[in-house]
Amino acid sequence: MTFKEIIVVEGKDDTTAIRRAVQADTIETNGSAVSKETLLKIKRAQEVRGVIVFTDPDYPGRRIRAIIEETVPGVKHAFLPKQQAIAKNGSGVGIEHATDEAIREALANVYTPEERPVATFTQQQLLDAKLIGHPDAASRRERLGDILQIGYTNGKQLLKRLDMFRITQQEWQQALDVLEQEEK
Repeated sequence: MTFKEIIVVEGKDDTTAIRRAVQADTIETNGSAVSKETLLKIKRAQEVRGVIVFTDPDYPGRRIRAIIEETVPGVKHAFLPKQQAIAKNGSGVGIEHATDEAIREALANVYTPEERPVATFTQQQLLDAKLIGHPDAASRRERLGDILQIGYTNGKQLLKRLDMFRITQQEWQQALDVLEQEEK
């Protein structure tokens, strides 16, 4: 697999894992304090070749993704389910711990936000789906993020993420059906 887009990752170990799995250039953010210089590089890369943001499935990774989304509109996104990013010894979570196959699969399912029409979701839908205001809401949101391949979000950010990735009502319902089936 070869990518024309530049893949944005958090650090050197992530770059090593990406290059082991696919042929791609990377930009490293060097942690969650993304510098202005790095953001300028990402902006330039987006203009010239396009960018895929591929950060760790944890809080710092979500923070980096949010900073980039705000500064460089139109970037593509790849998500790795948390269970595929856990170190074998359980000591950490990150892209660098994923298998080559998991990395290739995440990159094969890249989201481009502007490709689809917006399907507006409501807080009531989240309540009805037990994604907020329910004892199992966090675990249900995590699994929903995996199914839809949009990553984990808290309750406040889920509506924004659904709209940002233009999740359709049909995709939403299919994901909920999978959730319900798994809980039986």
